[in-house]
Amino acid sequence: MGFEATQCHHEGTAMNGRLARGLGLPNGGTVLMFPGATGPSPSFDAAMEELADAGYLVVHANVYGEEVDMASSQTAGQGFAALMAEPARLRGRVLAWFEHVRELDGVDPHRMAALGYCFGGKCVLELARSGAAVRAVSSFHGLLTTHAPAQPGIVSARVAVWTGGDDPYAPRPDADALQAEMDTAGADYQFTLFAKARHAFMDPDHDGFAPGIVYDRTAHRIAWAGTRALLSETIGGHPG
Repeated sequence: MGFEATQCHHEGTAMNGRLARGLGLPNGGTVLMFPGATGPSPSFDAAMEELADAGYLVVHANVYGEEVDMASSQTAGQGFAALMAEPARLRGRVLAWFEHVRELDGVDPHRMAALGYCFGGKCVLELARSGAAVRAVSSFHGLLTTHAPAQPGIVSARVAVWTGGDDPYAPRPDADALQAEMDTAGADYQFTLFAKARHAFMDPDHDGFAPGIVYDRTAHRIAWAGTRALLSETIGGHPG
């Protein structure tokens, strides 16, 4: 399967992404996928292809501008740090991707979901917190803090959060705060904590990349199966 190029713009910054389409009949649902801080890995691309084969239009949403060299972990890290220091701009870029994809040919704007890994997990939570009309979001070992918590009644998405109990980048206080935020907002959410899992448990390509980053095959399989079920229930199948 090949990937098609697509480009999104936000406040004068061009962001290059990719589309994956399956060879079978599309089911009409669209999935935005946000990678971790260092960009897409082979396992990320494999997940895109799996969803495309299942009939979804899948979009790799890259929130970095063209000036960020994704071939270098150092420069990618600088791009990550810059956006973490400007959280309102980050949320704006995530929303720009959502609006860009809504306008693509063949996209049903009422049947869109978003998945994210690590930094991308933060991106999809920011999308849900914004009140965007996204049907579902799934955050895999995402960063859980925010500059602007969801307000009561604003979250329309069904939210799935998969996190590690031993994740140094998303410690228990952050997990507790997110659940309290979702409760206050009245969100329809599901929170799964794998007690012994660490950061990036869904990403075999970065196993051991840095302290606290450890792949966990069992947690990966459970979170992915749950997410596939969530997509099927919210945007899968053909319109009635």
